[in-house]
Amino acid sequence: MERVKCLIVGSGPAGYTAAIYASRAGLSPVLYEGMQPGGQLTTTTEIENFPGFPKGIDANTLMADMRSQAGRFGADIRFGAVTKTDFSRKPFRLEIDEKTWIEADSVIIATGASAKYLGLESERRFRGLGVSACATCDGFFYRKKDVAVVGGGDTACEEATYLAGLCRKVYMIVRRDVLRATEAMQQKVLSTENIEVLWECQTQEVLGDESGVTGARLVRKGGEVFDIAIDGFFLAIGHHPNSDPFKEWIDTDDAGYICVQPGTSLTSREGIFAAGDVCDPRYRQAVVAAGSGCKAAMDAEKYLKESL
Repeated sequence: MERVKCLIVGSGPAGYTAAIYASRAGLSPVLYEGMQPGGQLTTTTEIENFPGFPKGIDANTLMADMRSQAGRFGADIRFGAVTKTDFSRKPFRLEIDEKTWIEADSVIIATGASAKYLGLESERRFRGLGVSACATCDGFFYRKKDVAVVGGGDTACEEATYLAGLCRKVYMIVRRDVLRATEAMQQKVLSTENIEVLWECQTQEVLGDESGVTGARLVRKGGEVFDIAIDGFFLAIGHHPNSDPFKEWIDTDDAGYICVQPGTSLTSREGIFAAGDVCDPRYRQAVVAAGSGCKAAMDAEKYLKESL
């Protein structure tokens, strides 16, 4: 069975940054990219808020450059996903693609979190062409345009309020007759002039053409079907951390996010580290994920020096 010093699970800004730092530290890391090389950032288009790119950068280009940089320093980057783990003893054991086992002296989990979508075919078709799950990432592209936010919780209210500062009009599509958000967030939304809440509505279809989203077809609780004209369609119905293969062995919160010691990447099990959105229910930004990948590699290096 193959044994490595440092195994990084997942790509994206956290995984690739961890690989860069671990490689430069001489840990000879092996990185498995998962089923979505580059992470969920690759589902968007241009990124304008990542430091160092004053004119913005294509998301896939940024991830490809990070991957190339990690490879330049010697990271062994492989396609494959972790399907099972055994952290009961050291070295840790991980199953790849339900067929191959690998042993690791340390593990950095950077598997990210997946945004929840409605499951509509039209929603998938326009993902990256007007459909987004991150207002902070993509809101700038819709300045002085009309957009919609799906959801009625705190996240949806925060996204709608943020977009209201950029956009001409923000529709909130809420399937109930009340908001689930805290009272303060509700008041903020309801007192913002360019936010219109569409109560007891669900999305039937995202409308668009070759240029992207042009509208949404909604249905009210009573059966009335109507269209709204929009340029952007934002999902704010939650995220699911990709932590399932690890939850048996390390602590997670009620939503499944991996718990780390404040200010570090240390999990509840010595030698296992976490970085990026899989342990971050709050920020979920590429630059934050990259920074946490750096911390995880440095924590792993310190652990290996002290334990081996």
